[in-house]
Amino acid sequence: MTTSDRRRRLGLITGASRGLGATLARFLAADGWSLVVTARGREALDATANALAAYGTEVRALAGDVTDRDHRAALVREVSEQGRLDLLVNNASDLGISPLPTLARYPPAEFARVFRTNVEAPLALTQELLPLLERSSGLVVNISSDAAVAGYPGWGAYGASKAALDLVSVTLAHELRDSGVAVVAVDPGDLRTAMHQAAFPGEDISDRPLPEVTIPFWAWLLHQPRAAISGARFRAQADRWELPS
Repeated sequence: MTTSDRRRRLGLITGASRGLGATLARFLAADGWSLVVTARGREALDATANALAAYGTEVRALAGDVTDRDHRAALVREVSEQGRLDLLVNNASDLGISPLPTLARYPPAEFARVFRTNVEAPLALTQELLPLLERSSGLVVNISSDAAVAGYPGWGAYGASKAALDLVSVTLAHELRDSGVAVVAVDPGDLRTAMHQAAFPGEDISDRPLPEVTIPFWAWLLHQPRAAISGARFRAQADRWELPS
């Protein structure tokens, strides 16, 4: 792959203003990727985009909510101008109510809101960007959580949404196998982020690692054959990563 080809790679990251999304964006920018980044908070997103520009790559920042159809349309238009999409990272997530209530007392409207952000929006954005992903034999990464499989008290709404996203991911992978588009789910593990702090208001979470702990995983994942990884669910902080048998 020539330097010119490498610089033509384009990634779109949602929830990119801070935490894991910003960390992954920095990793990709340092590797020469062009980026489209989005998040709800304009000020934090612009600050992240300005920092990414220091790597000498092209960065477009569009603030907005991925549950908003018009915002997703703006993202699609932005990516379409580039003519390709090599990587879509559906990282934007909604923790839900904080402090975390039990499922037995979870307000249905709030439960539905979590699913709109964590399941419906990633699927809708993937659908809308699929022609560009197919053109580039792209990779879709849906950010999951250990809450999807653990049944932690208080994490029911968030965990259920991430379990649903896991199923969406593997189903899409099977359905898109002949299109050249790969889909994976990634559990990044416990991280010292604003969202994790919101789950434990007033508690010290300094024992959790920073999102940079996941960088070796991303370096590994992005160099694997797309067809070999599609349909897998990876734990970014695992001792080792293996291709599905």
